[in-house]
Amino acid sequence: MTPILRLALSPAFLLGGLAAAQAETPKDPSGTWLTGDGRAKIQIDKCGTNANLVCGKVVWLKVPTTESGTPRTDVKNPDPKKRARPVIGLQLIEGLRPDDGKFSGTIYNVEEGKTYDVSMERESEAELSVSGCLLKILCGSQTWTRVPAVNQQAANKN
Repeated sequence: MTPILRLALSPAFLLGGLAAAQAETPKDPSGTWLTGDGRAKIQIDKCGTNANLVCGKVVWLKVPTTESGTPRTDVKNPDPKKRARPVIGLQLIEGLRPDDGKFSGTIYNVEEGKTYDVSMERESEAELSVSGCLLKILCGSQTWTRVPAVNQQAANKN
């Protein structure tokens, strides 16, 4: 290869390498997201000592109270001591780690009282793909929709 051709290709290789490195870094999923079924809003923020992890908690429920009018609690939790915890404010996502363009770890499902392996990937500014598996056998996914920042405070109160 001639020195001129080598020099001409070098920037292409550098740019290609940078693009590949950027593709492996997951997009920040911070914000408030409406779950795929529309029954809850989850606030996702960076967490951990270097803010390189992702955590999330319930900030809104479509039906926030039981039929008797009391706030919904974590009644299906396998730990009886945790069953009185209010669902609003409950941390469902703790410390997801960056993993090949996504964030991976576990998520707690309040409706079942089970913890699933999960991966999250922000598809666009408005969509977050959430995929989970129990025992790597029972798997499912849904798309969460971003709650616009202007509406987040008002939406969290409703």
